Amino acid sequence: MNEFLYQASIYLAAAVIAVPLSARLGLGSVLGYLAAGIAIGPVLGLVGAETESLQHVAEFGVVMMLFLIGLELEPRALWDMRDKLLGLGGLQVGLSTVAIAAVAFYTGQPWSVSLAVGLTLSLSSTAIVLQTLSEKGLMQTNGGRATFSVLLTQDIAVIPILAFLPLLALPASIHIEDDGSIQRASDAAHGADHHAALSLVEGLPGWAVTLVTIGAVAFVVLAGIYLTRPLFRFIHATRLREMYTALALMIVVGISFLMTLVGLSPALGAFLAGVVLASSEFRHEMESDLEPFKGLLLGLFFITVGAGIDVGYFFADPFDLIGLALLVILAKGIILFIVGRAFNLRGRDHWLFTLGLAQAGEFGFVLLAFSTQQNVIPPGLSQKLLMIIALTMLITPLLFILYDLLSRFARDSKPQIEPDQIDERGPVIIAGIGRFGQIVNRLVQASGFKTVVLDHDIETIQLMRRFGVKGFLGDPTRPELLRAAGIEKATVLVVAMDDYKQVTRLVGYARRQRPDLHIIARARDRNHVYELYQAGANDIIREMFDASLRAGRYVLENIGLSEYEAAQAEQTFYHHDRASVRELAELWIPGMPTAENKKYIERARKLQKDLETALLELAEEHAKKSA
Repeated sequence: MNEFLYQASIYLAAAVIAVPLSARLGLGSVLGYLAAGIAIGPVLGLVGAETESLQHVAEFGVVMMLFLIGLELEPRALWDMRDKLLGLGGLQVGLSTVAIAAVAFYTGQPWSVSLAVGLTLSLSSTAIVLQTLSEKGLMQTNGGRATFSVLLTQDIAVIPILAFLPLLALPASIHIEDDGSIQRASDAAHGADHHAALSLVEGLPGWAVTLVTIGAVAFVVLAGIYLTRPLFRFIHATRLREMYTALALMIVVGISFLMTLVGLSPALGAFLAGVVLASSEFRHEMESDLEPFKGLLLGLFFITVGAGIDVGYFFADPFDLIGLALLVILAKGIILFIVGRAFNLRGRDHWLFTLGLAQAGEFGFVLLAFSTQQNVIPPGLSQKLLMIIALTMLITPLLFILYDLLSRFARDSKPQIEPDQIDERGPVIIAGIGRFGQIVNRLVQASGFKTVVLDHDIETIQLMRRFGVKGFLGDPTRPELLRAAGIEKATVLVVAMDDYKQVTRLVGYARRQRPDLHIIARARDRNHVYELYQAGANDIIREMFDASLRAGRYVLENIGLSEYEAAQAEQTFYHHDRASVRELAELWIPGMPTAENKKYIERARKLQKDLETALLELAEEHAKKSA
């Protein structure tokens, strides 16, 4: 017990120190976990032989992540993604395999070994890439979606790869030693019998291994369809919350064990089960139960990758290993660049796709272990490949840092289109026709007044035109576009763009050009309101203020107030807050933290007490009328 507590304290302390520090430096949590592992393993020697066994436990983080991804993808969604899966993903895996296998064959490896090496290194790190994309908010970009499609293809491809690898095995009578010498299996079989007890495919010919593998996958799919729902209904009847968590864990662990028995990746089995259960009514329950386990185990997995690096083996020939790791990244990067360009990825999306997938991945560890067990890849070469995979994974966070630098200079992937020629004028100019501006435009036009709509997003403009609303493409902050829209003669300017910095800049410019223009601006928050007042806006609407105020009125109506009383309280709050914001804007100092502005805080407290007094007086007035 003492040894366990000591090791747990070391791992947790390393994560708590390294990960927040890495995140604060903008390096991401993955690099922090890897650095923590290197620090407590190869550098300080605080952890040792237990790292390898602990990594097998931590791999359940990857398994759970694939299961949760599968829960988000219904079979219909997978079918809709078939073009990217077969096109982007299929080309990447195929071309990377051929290129890496050709290099391995050129160095003197047999064609079967070369092909196995190519298949192993063609796969990227699902764990690192998806974690980084989520942290950086890049998942919903074009590059992020393309990257996810390739990762999904790779995850699915592990099934046929694992089924195919036994067909590349050397004859059962031959065993390759670390030094490359050939030995008869009878001489090396003494220590191998213990594997058969935990394998359903040990000793089977290649065709039989393939059949057993397909049968295991079919069982997972059928069990997901016909067995899990009755189990969840049975658990639901017990009304025991912890049993949901136990069942979700049992599903993932059970599938992982079955996949291990047939030599498949546990993560892929979990992914298939997740896809099958994506339409289940218990989907969200499973997501909430497994999410905490996924985060902790993924972090532990990255720590064990760093801690498991063999420093002695690395320093025996560091330049060779680093060179080979960089060669793998370069070869995959070139292929990804070509594939991305063929599928019309441009700018920062193209760089994200190229740099994000250039590493080898955690599935390579699984494929190497399986290939060594099946006598496909020699143990000595397998150890070298393990080090290369680990190095490429360590380099991956640096590739994302390189992406951040390149994306500052890269153009957006959207086509560059010249601004429209504005041939209409109106009393109202609306800059920005997103969710906010659309409602303003509809109300004003429906009331019989003409508007001139400006927006820099071609897709938004085209969508509005399908509904009969004419808009003009261009950057509303450009002076020449505003002049073409008639800023000199307009009565009202509505600034409704998403980017709050552009909103402030446009308000300031318009006020300098037209002191008499009435400017209505969209604000992100209270501080932005103060900035807009100082820039010269007349009316300022906070994005969430009116909706939140209405929600508060509904709360009052359902805890005892009448509709009239709740409406009166809402109006009192509205007028008080409107006056308070204007008053506090005079005390707000740009760049100074609110907590350090004593005059602002004192006045804000006084205004809050005034509001409470006003609402209490209103309540007493209603009470007297009711009496």
